[in-house]
Amino acid sequence: MSWIDWLEQHLLVCPNKYFFGLECPGCGMQRSVIALLKGNILESLQLYPGLFPIIFTLVMLGLHLRYQYKNGAKILQYSYIVSLSIVIGSFVVKQVHLFNP
Repeated sequence: MSWIDWLEQHLLVCPNKYFFGLECPGCGMQRSVIALLKGNILESLQLYPGLFPIIFTLVMLGLHLRYQYKNGAKILQYSYIVSLSIVIGSFVVKQVHLFNP
């Protein structure tokens, strides 16, 4: 059994979905990461569109902290805005489809 299989069998339960029955803006991220680790890029994008901008932001943050890029802070600022916009936008779209099938 690989570690990816282990991850699939030990997914965390979303407290918001568990208690209220509604998905939160982070729902789908775990499955998206697992799909990406398996090499399923399109499936990963469908499950959680905000994953790639978040990964870019985290990588850029690490690089900027290490190398102090001249415009790194500005790039990070825009990256945060783009990531948050995609996460909120996909959440809203998911909620609209949930309540209007």
